[in-house]
Amino acid sequence: MNDLEIVNYGLIGCGMMGREHIQNINLLPNGRVSVVYDPVADLAEAAADLAGDAHVAGSVEELLSFGALDAVVIVSPNHLHVAQLRQIVETRPLPILCEKPLYTDPADAAVLDALFKDYPHPVWVAMEYRYMPPVAALIAQAEAATGGIKMLTIREHRFPFLQKVDDWNRFNAKTGGTLVEKCCHFFDLMRLILQDEPVRVMASAGQAVNHKDEVYGGQVPDIWDHGYVIVDFAKGARAMLELCMFAEGSRYQEEISAVGPNGKIEAFVPGPGRFWPKLLGDAPVPQLVISPRAPKGPFVSEIPVDPAVLEAGDHNGSTFYQHQRFNAVIRGEGRVEVSLTDGHKAIEIALAAQESAQIGQSVSLTEGTGLRCAG
Repeated sequence: MNDLEIVNYGLIGCGMMGREHIQNINLLPNGRVSVVYDPVADLAEAAADLAGDAHVAGSVEELLSFGALDAVVIVSPNHLHVAQLRQIVETRPLPILCEKPLYTDPADAAVLDALFKDYPHPVWVAMEYRYMPPVAALIAQAEAATGGIKMLTIREHRFPFLQKVDDWNRFNAKTGGTLVEKCCHFFDLMRLILQDEPVRVMASAGQAVNHKDEVYGGQVPDIWDHGYVIVDFAKGARAMLELCMFAEGSRYQEEISAVGPNGKIEAFVPGPGRFWPKLLGDAPVPQLVISPRAPKGPFVSEIPVDPAVLEAGDHNGSTFYQHQRFNAVIRGEGRVEVSLTDGHKAIEIALAAQESAQIGQSVSLTEGTGLRCAG
């Protein structure tokens, strides 16, 4: 049992998602952000104020040397994660929560394998979607509702990529590609819900609408905005992702359905409340729908989220529930629920999907790609 009463966090990256992490850590009775770093000084200062007068570090080195520091949260652009993880491991090993994706270059899988071998502290990969209350309810009840899932479908119809510092999320080179940057969440959910490993990936994706009239440094964005991905799993189940990033008029942003011999279970998750048109009244409430084959359903349940938690971010409360669990692990309670291995395998599927869409063929995952991590 750890004797920490308050966990002091250091935050690397103070953009939109960094602020969401701060707002949710602020809700924890056993946590506070004590030090922040961002190369954009205005973002760092604003984040420090949001955290309640946290120290503003001038570099990652300074953050890691700060006295009141018990854990580090990495919320920087994707392509910076590996170097920052290395810096923590080699400078001041601490518990880490790292935003997805862990890496964007397939070669970095082996680098992280070696880096975290025998690492003495918990490392948690931030796959927030697991903790959205309607999604968590589906995960908990899927086996009983379906009698064993044979088909799993995840649909995300949402808004385009938002503006980020230096427009890093407009290009594959810094994001890993949309199916890595955006969709590793969903491939993680597939593995978790099916409790199985993928053997083959087939994808069709591209850039149809978004960012085509934008130019940054003389370059037009190459980030995809829509696609389909089908994943075959070892025990015979099939999963599909449908992504559209020019569908922000939808009532629900995420829709997940799992079907088996006994019935179907579905989760419906609205997008960020701040994007919901006020003229339409209150934002939609998440739903769980169970539709047995006999007797025929459906049975609809609303799954409201605590308003204070909902207000603290754009991910239907999931960032808070994730931090609640990570905080407990740091204090010696519970276990890491999203491991380095989980982070690796979600990216493995995502990279295979990117490749499949590019070459127009299915990609096998049964021969091993080296994307493994003992975490």
